[in-house]
Amino acid sequence: MEVMMMKLRNCDDLIPMTNEVFALPIRNLPLADIPLEGVTAYLSQGDNHQVIFMHFKNDVILPEHSHRAQIGFVLEGEIELTIDGVMYHFSKGDRYFIPEGVRHSGRIFAGYADITFFDEMDRYIRKKDVENGD
Repeated sequence: MEVMMMKLRNCDDLIPMTNEVFALPIRNLPLADIPLEGVTAYLSQGDNHQVIFMHFKNDVILPEHSHRAQIGFVLEGEIELTIDGVMYHFSKGDRYFIPEGVRHSGRIFAGYADITFFDEMDRYIRKKDVENGD
């Protein structure tokens, strides 16, 4: 069986132009309860990991913290991360990796959007679970 592939110019060829950062199938995911002002986050839950699709309306300062490994793919905007004492600046098209247990902090700028993989199944909970007291 022959598999045909077509190279697309960019993702805009696949997703109709709207004001939304994420397509409807992602927006249909449960919302994640993330205690940051102005963030909309959709949660894709795996057996041993989470994938979070985030969009920030406001600038946000992230205090220093650590957790299991994190990998981010920047879709829009900019983020500054200080990872293990070294400051990095990431923008659209960049990706970053924070190893497990490494202290990090940052500044997220309004308009930032990314897809973040967390190597843990319970980094965040569904917003519905918080509202229902589950």
